[in-house]
Amino acid sequence: MLEKEADPLAQLEHIDMLQRLGISYHFENEIKSILNEIHSHRFNSLICEKSNLYATALQFRLLRQHGHCVAPGVLNAFKDDTGNFKACVRNDVMGMLSLYEASFHLLEVTHALELPLHWRLLRSEARWFIDVYEKRPHFNPAMLELAKLDFNVVQSTHQEDLKYASMWWKNSCLGEESLKFVRDRLLLHFLWTVGKVFEPQFGYCRRMLTEVNSLVTLIDDIYDVYGTLDELELFTDAVKRWDMNAKDQLPDYMKTCFLVLHDSINRTAFDVLKEQGFYVLKYLKNAWADLCGSYLVEAKWYHNGYKPTMQEYIENAWVSIAAPDEMKRGDVPKSIQCYMEEEGVSEDEGRKHIEFLINETWKQLNKDRLTNSPFSKTFVEIATNLARVAQFMYQHGDGHGVQDHETKDRVLFLLVNPVPLPPIRHEP
Repeated sequence: MLEKEADPLAQLEHIDMLQRLGISYHFENEIKSILNEIHSHRFNSLICEKSNLYATALQFRLLRQHGHCVAPGVLNAFKDDTGNFKACVRNDVMGMLSLYEASFHLLEVTHALELPLHWRLLRSEARWFIDVYEKRPHFNPAMLELAKLDFNVVQSTHQEDLKYASMWWKNSCLGEESLKFVRDRLLLHFLWTVGKVFEPQFGYCRRMLTEVNSLVTLIDDIYDVYGTLDELELFTDAVKRWDMNAKDQLPDYMKTCFLVLHDSINRTAFDVLKEQGFYVLKYLKNAWADLCGSYLVEAKWYHNGYKPTMQEYIENAWVSIAAPDEMKRGDVPKSIQCYMEEEGVSEDEGRKHIEFLINETWKQLNKDRLTNSPFSKTFVEIATNLARVAQFMYQHGDGHGVQDHETKDRVLFLLVNPVPLPPIRHEP
């Protein structure tokens, strides 16, 4: 279907549907070949032939999304001398919206206006779009069937990964009485990893990242909720030294945490050395030392009653944000509160400023994705997905720290309940 289609717009529409249904990863080579061809030979001709905003915008988005450098100036043909879209375009868009509002497409319009498509969590968007696509009057049955079957097969792979993570958590003894203050958020920790990398072949990555997420939340709770300042300084020093003998000076509850951390990270370093031939332990140790150091800074701010400036908060939080960033007992003010205090503005104005910073950061992230990077495409995608899953978790509040009904529904929707399939019809 992709290769035989002669119309480049139809090819782009097929690619868009495959992406939104969550099955484009099966056709990476075909998609890459088609987009390379369109970008190198037929980009301008497509605009001229179709001469409409929809074709141009779709082409622009997909090419940019796949790493092709296409200047935003291609949309200028649809603008007047003042920089606004021409009346014919505005009328066309309004007509489309009116049509959508009068049909089932209203749901899609509302969804699109709520959040930019490239901000959305890939796995969640695919599950949502499967239901929407099936209601379209002219959907492709083969594409829909593949999307449903693939989602369920991949979900079963995720469930196996989750079983492994659950067994690790049980064997680690992190949920026992001495650490009863620790939040048991294993399902959500795993959901973060699925949001970062859902493809079935990356099971090891999901399993290790789930351990990391659990340890990050555990240590975050120790620094924010339970540990005294003296104990926190001892723990920070032990992590920096990465010496088993350092555990002897720690209280019992910290010993358990340090031993599990030490075992998990050393095991990961060994696996990387065995499979990839790289010795990464020193980098992993430094990362955890930096994280604990940033937590200690926040703990000192809290114990000393110090309110950091916005700049001080950001400079420390870009490290400490490795843990889901939320307001908890014993925690320092977060970004909105820091900005409100420093600038003397309302919470609404503080939120608008942070939203502005998020938008600017996404622009930079999009720009960086188009540059030649020393990192693999997989790594770049995981880094981008981290921003998406954070947006997903905190779009409607604290979806990580507060176990509300919406969070539980998301877990069931993505990790537990399969996509319903039509019954198999047996011939008589």
